[in-house]
Amino acid sequence: MNWDEFAQWGSRISDWSADYHKTLRDRPVRAQTSPGEIAAQLPKTPPEDAEAMDTILADFEDIVMPGMTHWQHPRFFAYFPANAAPPSMLAEMLVTTIAAQCMLWQTSPAATEVETVMVDWLGQALGLPEGFTGVIQDSASSATLSAVLTMRERATGYCGNRDGLSGTGQLRIYCSDQVHSSIDRACWVAGIGQANLVKIGTRGARHAMDTAALKEAIAADRAAGHIPAGIIAITGGTGVGACDVLGAILAVAKEEDLYTHLDAAWAGAAMICPEIRQDFWADVDGFDSIVFNPHKWLGAQFDCSVQFLKDPNPQLNTLKIEPEYLKTTGAKVTNYSEWTIPLGRRFRALKIWFLIRSYGLEGLRSRIRNHIQWSRELCNALRELPGFEIVTEPILSLFSFRCPGSDDDQQRLVDALNEDGRIYLTQGAFSGRKIIRFQVGQFDTTREDVMLARHVIEEVWEKISRGS
Repeated sequence: MNWDEFAQWGSRISDWSADYHKTLRDRPVRAQTSPGEIAAQLPKTPPEDAEAMDTILADFEDIVMPGMTHWQHPRFFAYFPANAAPPSMLAEMLVTTIAAQCMLWQTSPAATEVETVMVDWLGQALGLPEGFTGVIQDSASSATLSAVLTMRERATGYCGNRDGLSGTGQLRIYCSDQVHSSIDRACWVAGIGQANLVKIGTRGARHAMDTAALKEAIAADRAAGHIPAGIIAITGGTGVGACDVLGAILAVAKEEDLYTHLDAAWAGAAMICPEIRQDFWADVDGFDSIVFNPHKWLGAQFDCSVQFLKDPNPQLNTLKIEPEYLKTTGAKVTNYSEWTIPLGRRFRALKIWFLIRSYGLEGLRSRIRNHIQWSRELCNALRELPGFEIVTEPILSLFSFRCPGSDDDQQRLVDALNEDGRIYLTQGAFSGRKIIRFQVGQFDTTREDVMLARHVIEEVWEKISRGS
């Protein structure tokens, strides 16, 4: 393909992309294919000769698209969103075209310097005080792993990377029982182990970590000869939106000299709204590490996760490695590959720049406020359905419910709703029971999209109840 042909096909694909988004409401949200159905349509061996782009794109339409779940669908109410606002997509097109590997300042100075400013912009938007710095990661999982590794190294006097962990004793990390599975995985990968991730029970309307139980667990571990290393708090847990009381956790961390990380991957975006910060974000400035995902609720195309650091040096002391071929001579610069686990880095900051300039913070705030309001309206509408139960009340734009019947009935309803195709939901678990999660966060959803869910849920449940 030459560059003239590239321009021709690029224009066609751009037109296809716009049509795709404009007609998403006409598609089922979740892929309606069976396991193995897509693979069965692909040749068993690669082609020896070149094929025409017309043929390739036709196969894309006929084979790939039926097997795609549409994360940008306005009635995607499952998981959390992975949004892609149009300006963000345009920025990604430019990044893909330039195709730079931005691991060091000198390999693309603009990428490094725009990232520095965008992290600062976002810190201001979230109400973080001056002094916080940060880095753009691929996902919250990577940011959390970076924080857990930092906890490990700090607790071992920064000897773990050099000497291993065999002689250190058992390092302990503390969190609530509402954390995301990425915290478990970070402890696996860091060599700390599942058994040393201490999960504390929760209490109250927001399912916050019980800090009295946290203090007891730390005391018991010290008495047993274990080494407490850090505490991970959450604002907006994945299951039911659990939010810890940040100041209370920080008080324990200060008393015990423990490193702290806050997982606000989903809910952090809502903190661009000052009135929400007052209620959910108090004392956030005390955390050593904070992560939130602009690619969830804020509209930046996946992948884009920002880790804020009160002091970057502990993480740099944990992750920085500088062979001769990566050294930078001349004036002092920032090399963000030293702040993260991967050496290779994409120019993720560009889509944040395009996004914020295109909508302004107030435009982004309006969307988040709408989603929260519409979620509450739908929750109240489902509350009125006979036999339906609201299990966890809305926390921001997430709530959970149950239909009449057993846990099997909950899964039966979820499966039937997703096969129906008009909306997409997922199941969860809370207090030993299966629940149905509902979150509002897709960038272009409307109140009509959200409230349609009440009609669809009632209609599908009635069919199940009649056995039809």
